[in-house]
Amino acid sequence: MPTRLRVAVVEDDRSQAELLGHWLGCAGHLYSQHERGSTFVRTLKEESFDAVVLDWGLPDMSGVDLLKYVRGALQSQMPVLLVSGRTRETDVVEALNEGADDYMVKPVRRQELLARLEAITRGKREAQPPQVIELGALRIDRQSRTVWRNGRSIHLTAKDFDLSVTLASNVGRLLSRAELHRAVWGRLAELNSRTLDTHISRIRDKLELTPSRGWRLAAIYGHGYRLQKVARSEPHASS
Repeated sequence: MPTRLRVAVVEDDRSQAELLGHWLGCAGHLYSQHERGSTFVRTLKEESFDAVVLDWGLPDMSGVDLLKYVRGALQSQMPVLLVSGRTRETDVVEALNEGADDYMVKPVRRQELLARLEAITRGKREAQPPQVIELGALRIDRQSRTVWRNGRSIHLTAKDFDLSVTLASNVGRLLSRAELHRAVWGRLAELNSRTLDTHISRIRDKLELTPSRGWRLAAIYGHGYRLQKVARSEPHASS
């Protein structure tokens, strides 16, 4: 069976958005509709998507400006298919240069849309994390559910281990709070708002995900967390 995708349709034309949503639903995908770029940005604080179908002409900002924000401020590599009535080569080039994974000219055709979504999400879906994930001297073994640093075992609770695997499998990617909740707990309903923050803090300390070790596990205000590799900073020598 084809992989079910979670797709955001960012389109202010309701009839067009409903048509795209109908096609996605018939193909077995989950989708949500967003008429304005600003509302989609707010949604990204709580949700994440496998792909975005993004219209160029939104009422409050251009699709390209929204794309710049997603790629720049959020540093998200979420696949984006930009659709537009613009046919000039310069427009296509601008969209691709700003980070669009693909470009379609309206009117959008059903089978082509589904095929292009399949193409831009294929790499992400096929990239399975290795059995052993290495972050410098840190080794996370998914099969034995153990963590080691320089031959020393680090004890983690089951949830801390699952959260560590999720973060280590997505280095450099902004993960929304909702995405982390789903990956580790499976649902949101019974979680205290500070539960995730407590687990993140404990993982940061236990795994030493700090700049002195060459890593930064940082909260992105209003959105989620990102684990990224940084230049290793030496501790200041005492005077």
